[in-house]
Amino acid sequence: MSRTATLGVDIGTSSSKGVLTDTATGEVLATAVVEHAVQRPREGHVEMDPQVWWDEFVHLTKELLASETQAKIIAVGVSGMGPCVALTDRAGLPVRPAILYGVDTRATAQITRLSAELGAAIAEVCGSRLTSQAAGPKVAWVREEEPAAYARASRLFMPASFLVNRLTGAYVLDHQSASQCTPLYDINEHTWREDWWELIAPGIEKPTLAWAGDIAGRITDDAASATGLPTGLPVIAGTIDAWTEAVSVDAHRDGDLMLMYGTTMFLVATGAKVIRTPSMWTTVGAFEGTHNLAGGLATSGALTAWIKDLTGSDYTTLLQEAEQSPAGSNGLLMLPYFAGERTPILDPNARGVIAGLTLTHTRGDLYRAALEATAFGVRHNIETMRMAGAKISRVVAVGGGARGGLWLQIVSDVTNLPQTIPATLVGASYGAAFLAAQAVHAAPESMSEWNPAVDLITPRAQHSRFYDDLFVQYTDLYRLTKPIVHTLVNHQTSEGASQ
Repeated sequence: MSRTATLGVDIGTSSSKGVLTDTATGEVLATAVVEHAVQRPREGHVEMDPQVWWDEFVHLTKELLASETQAKIIAVGVSGMGPCVALTDRAGLPVRPAILYGVDTRATAQITRLSAELGAAIAEVCGSRLTSQAAGPKVAWVREEEPAAYARASRLFMPASFLVNRLTGAYVLDHQSASQCTPLYDINEHTWREDWWELIAPGIEKPTLAWAGDIAGRITDDAASATGLPTGLPVIAGTIDAWTEAVSVDAHRDGDLMLMYGTTMFLVATGAKVIRTPSMWTTVGAFEGTHNLAGGLATSGALTAWIKDLTGSDYTTLLQEAEQSPAGSNGLLMLPYFAGERTPILDPNARGVIAGLTLTHTRGDLYRAALEATAFGVRHNIETMRMAGAKISRVVAVGGGARGGLWLQIVSDVTNLPQTIPATLVGASYGAAFLAAQAVHAAPESMSEWNPAVDLITPRAQHSRFYDDLFVQYTDLYRLTKPIVHTLVNHQTSEGASQ
């Protein structure tokens, strides 16, 4: 019997990744990566041209097809960063660059106005209050700030749904992504909220709703010609990358917490019931019948990359030097809010702070302080989740950063929680390939048969006790420096500061 495979492609913040996976065993047959950069045209604006998503999908697919000729591809899975706002005309041509997820903080005025207008009903209907993570206010921003572009817009996409449309012609959005289009989606009824859609997105056609693993359509002749994939191949609806990452490591069951180490840090806790808290995001799960409480740091890998570039060093050297620095980084304490912060403080005007610097501190101390800062941010989110009633019985690490021993160990020490490490850390593209295989009944029932756990990072008691005390200082540092930092932000954006 010939070997069958599924193709999975994920559009991320700093790169797009593709994988071919054996449907029976989960063996990774081939991988491909294309790096890219987002655009930051103004402070708080983070964008990307959706055409890049399609161009990179085509490039990755052709590279994967060329590298693996023995397996028969039977389905395609897609995934992407989000929630994003990519507005297009009816033909699917973008009317402006896509506005990215919570790292883009442009819609502050729209968030304030809509929150006042719709009130507490937002959280009751949608699960979460409006924050920079919500897609709805960003649609409103385009309508108000760029009316000419909005007048040409007919459809709303995210990276996964944009790829689905180019591949199949279908106009769909999965329920999980839709649940982050607050306040456009009713999380209780699993439907679009008609009156609020007309208030915020008049003239935009509502996408058909589907679940992430549903078959959205089949490869068209045009898509087959562009990609080399066979005409008629099924394509799933897909979903946002963090949720597909959770699928890739089998971390979507009641009590699971998926911890994604990437350009940003993302956390997804899964439960059988809806859990709400004002400072985090309540969403629908990737699978019908599941619910999530999610959070995210605005920087993690982006912060360590900044230090690497600033010091002119490389990650291997920095990690070696950070390992020589003791817990507490020789008296340094950092707030990782270098791009504002998402949960749980929800402060787009937060900024990075490094306390305790002396002339004797090294770049290894600085790098370790950054790793500790992201770990404190993770703990802050976990404590908030637990206070809201989330049950966290298992933590599963995923993403590129999950390959680094020191970072993982620091996070376990700071949170006092063990982390399960799966065999395959390819990420969201791997999860998309699994969902595609399940959609055509070619994969096992559980991802654990594809991707079993192979390691467990356990906290060290002595370090955990030390970090308990330092975490109090971490939260105090934000509280005490917040007024100063907000004043500095005003200086950054004032006309006088630019002259």
